[in-house]
Order: sequence, then structure tokens, then C-alpha cells
Amino acid sequence: MLAPLPRASLASRAYETLLNAIVTGSLAPGERIRDAELAEQLETSRMPVREALKRLEAEGLIETVPNRETRVAPIRAERAAQAFPVIAALHALATRLGVPALTAADDDRMRALDRDRARALERGDVIAAIELDDAFHGVLLEAAGNDELIRALERLMPQIRRLDALHFTELTRRDSANDHAEILEACRRRDAAEAARLVEANFLRLGVQMATILGASARRRSRVGDA
Repeated sequence: MLAPLPRASLASRAYETLLNAIVTGSLAPGERIRDAELAEQLETSRMPVREALKRLEAEGLIETVPNRETRVAPIRAERAAQAFPVIAALHALATRLGVPALTAADDDRMRALDRDRARALERGDVIAAIELDDAFHGVLLEAAGNDELIRALERLMPQIRRLDALHFTELTRRDSANDHAEILEACRRRDAAEAARLVEANFLRLGVQMATILGASARRRSRVGDA
């Protein structure tokens, strides 16, 4: 059950609430969406919900089958494969631009966020870990000071964060922790080129892992269907 919304900025809040539900899996891939039901749960009119759904559809998280239904978009391996290299390149660019502008306070903040992320993983809170990982990279994105980068990543990141939430693995956890330690060290040295290389490699490695997981899931479904 989704929580009621406050009156202000209803379309924006509806979007944020529905986005979070999709990313965390509360609204599952393939689940049918009815704007009247969502409006009732969120205690708002249908218009803000429709505006939010339109935005989510533009971002590839909702899809509409004409004259049939609106549903949460299924997770498609080919879409993920296309998204990860773009996201990796954008984050690498943000890092290259941001590292020279980092301060000692930024270094401390990144280290603290990474520690909090590790603690979240230790207690099994994957969603908190994902949010902290976003905040970790967000320090570099903020330091870059490029609004176009921010807008581009805001459109693309929910695609991979949904994969993180639904297909998180011990392998992903271990590799990402090692990557962050190296990124922090490169940032401390203000080596923008090395930090950018490491950030790009981090996201590309995650893309390969997710593609492997999605491919294995597809093969299992195919075997079940043939049985």
C-alpha cells in the first residue's frame, strides 16, 4: 500500500513515489497499473498520477499497450546492455570534471558515505546501500557543476538501480567495495583521469554482471517453458 501524498507538488511527489516503488520492486515488472487505484492510494486526483505515469513511460519504466493496459515495464536484457555503457561514460565525465573541484570536506563526505554503504550491506539493506552509492557518486556529479549531466543521469539511473534492487549479488557487493576504495584514493590524489577510468570500469563491470544474471534468468524461464 502506497502512503498518501501531501498537497504540494502533487505531480512531482507522485512521480517520486511511483519511481521508488518501481525501483525497489514494490511495483513489480509486468504489474498492471490503474491510475484510479493509484490516485486513491496516494489520496490525490488522477491528473498528477497520469502526469507521473507519462514521465515514467518516457523514461522506459512504464509501458502502455494500446487499448489494453498500462504496466510496469519488464526488465529487458538488451535495454540494460545499452544503458550501462552510456551511464558509465556519463559518470566518468562527471568524475573527470568534478575531481579538480573536490575539497577536503568532499573527500570526508565520500569516505563517510562509503562506510555507511558498507554498513547497510552488512545488515542486508540493499535499498539504503543503493541510495548511498548514488550519494557517493553524487559528490562527484555535484562538483562537476554540469546541469546537463545531472539531467541525463536522472533519466537513465533508475533503469540500473531497479536491476540493482532486484538482482543484487555477493559478487556485485565485493567488486563494488574494491572499486570504491580505489576511486577514493584517486580522488584524494586529485588524479582526475585515473578516477574517471575507475568509475567507468566500475559501472561497466556492473553492466557485465547484470547482463550475465539476466541472461541466466532468461535461460531458466525458457527451460521451464519448454518443460
